[in-house]
Formats: sequence, C-alpha cells, structure tokens
Amino acid sequence: MPMPMAAPEPEPAPPSGFRPDYPDRYVVKKGDTLWDISAHFLNDPWRWPEVWQINPAIRNPHLIYPGDVIVLYYVDGQPRLGLEGSLPPPPPPTTRNLPVEKWTPKIRYTNIESAIETIPRQHIGPYLTQPVVVPDEILERAPYIVSSYEGHLAAGTGHQVYARGEFEAGQGVYYIVRFGERLRDPVTDDVIGRKLTYVGTANLLRSGDPATLRVTNSVLEVLQGDLLLPVDQEEISLNFLPRAPSREINGHIVAVVNGLESIGQYQVVILNRGERDGLEAGSVLAIYHGGKRERDIFSNEYYITPDEKAGVLMVFKTYEGISYALVMEAYRTLRILDVVRNP
Repeated sequence: MPMPMAAPEPEPAPPSGFRPDYPDRYVVKKGDTLWDISAHFLNDPWRWPEVWQINPAIRNPHLIYPGDVIVLYYVDGQPRLGLEGSLPPPPPPTTRNLPVEKWTPKIRYTNIESAIETIPRQHIGPYLTQPVVVPDEILERAPYIVSSYEGHLAAGTGHQVYARGEFEAGQGVYYIVRFGERLRDPVTDDVIGRKLTYVGTANLLRSGDPATLRVTNSVLEVLQGDLLLPVDQEEISLNFLPRAPSREINGHIVAVVNGLESIGQYQVVILNRGERDGLEAGSVLAIYHGGKRERDIFSNEYYITPDEKAGVLMVFKTYEGISYALVMEAYRTLRILDVVRNP
C-alpha cells in the first residue's frame, strides 16, 4: 500500500515589516533611490534605518552605490539588510531553504558622488536652492533693486542695476524674485511666508550703497522693488536617511509649488512646520484627509468623520517655521490643508 505523500511545508511568513514578495538579494542599479530600494523589501520604506546593518569600519557606511548587492541577514534572530560580503560572517541561508553561497569581502574604490540618493533629485532640483516660498524674516532683510544704470523702469538680461540693503560677505550671485501671495498658518492665521515669483539672476559687480549688479538672466522684466536672495553655491546632499521625526508633529500642507490645488506623487509641497518643530531633511510624515462635519439624517445631529490616511511625504529642506517636502506616496488625490503627522 503506497505511503501517503507528506504535505508540502507552507511558505514561511515574511519577517515582520517586510513585504511578502521581498527579494532575497537586490542588485543596486544606477538611477535607484534609497526609497525605491526600501520599497522592494519593506512595507514602510521609511523604516529602512531600523533594519539597515552597517559595517562601522567602512567610511560613510550608510552610503550605497550602483553594483552593490543588498541581502537579508539575521542578527540575534532579527532580520537585517546589509551589503553582500561586507558583514562577517557570510550570510546564512534564509528560511526559504536556498543553497548556501559563501561571499568574501571585496575592496571597492568608488567616488562618493556616485552614491545613490534618498529621493529622486529630478523632482526637487529646482527647489533645493531656488526660492519658491520663503519666511518673512528672510525677505525683510533682503536687498532690493532701486534703479537701473540706463534709467529704464524695467531691466533685462545684460543690464546693470543698482540695489540697496545688506549683502552677504563673499556672496556674488543672487536670485531676483518678486513678492507673491502670503501664506498663513491655517490654525493661527499668522503669516508664515511668501510665495515668490522667480524673475532672474544677477552678479554683484561692486559693493556700496547702492551696490551695482549685472542681470545675467531674466525670464521677466526686472522692476524696482524686486528682491535679491543669495544663490546657494554648495551642492546639497540627498544622502540622508528617512526616519520619523524625533518629536510629535501635527501640521498642514499649506501650498503646492506649482500652484495646483490637487497634489499627487512626486509633487513638492510646503508645510507649516519646520526646524523649531523638530523637522529636518529626511523626516517622514503621513498625510491625512481631515475629517468632515456631517449631519446624521436620522437624529439630525452633526458628527466629524475620522481622518483618513492619504499618503506619505519626506522633508528635504527646512526653515525655522516652514519646510519643503516631496510627496513619496499618494493613495488618493491630496489637497492643500491636508493634515501631516508622524507616520
């Protein structure tokens, strides 16, 4: 009498926090971001720092480069992700009964500039240095254009202009901007910043009162009263790690930089919370649609519906009271005044 066949063993459950379809190894490609790679493994990509196992002997151990292979390790029974061959001992087989492969450490010479970035630069590049929304306290001390050498009311590319105010020592290149709409905190109604219209750029030729500048590029006519804000000459690194804020955050989306009311994935938004609230580059926040006041048609009473999670964003630039953030995930259409909280 034939023996009954044993039932196949069930596929082991994924480690806590990992996607059911996570790969056992992933080869980093050029153009990847840390958020993309995290999303291959984790249900919540921002939790990467909680499982990323680093080798403290390596300089800049958090950086990842194209060609690196990321594998799942277990450290004291806890799942960890690390670079293949960089952590002793070699990775053991996973619970999926895969064959054992031995990996030996390798020396790698790589330019730090080729390390992958946390979020896609192409979506935020113009907003890393070019002012779009700026707090009032910065605008109040910004130099302003008073006239042009030729005496015209409007100037353009190649024209020489005069400006008054305090110029930063050693700063030679300035954005020319114009006042736009005031932004107000939806709770306190305080003015927290101004939207700005980009006019052009200018080089400082001579200090003094007034100072002399030459307009090097203009997309609009340069007018009296236009402001000058310094161009940040330093490259801003996007190699920060995503993480939850260290303090409790309860804020709002107060503007979207392209002026649209509807907001989707990879759009840049402005928050009414900043450095003084504990936000910094890499801070991750959940986005919620605020509850609505509805009427119970049976009792004629009013009630407030619960807030519903609608997406996730990551802060990439901060001022004292406002921040720039990129929408990383949008489960539904987002809007100005949506609530942001700790994930």
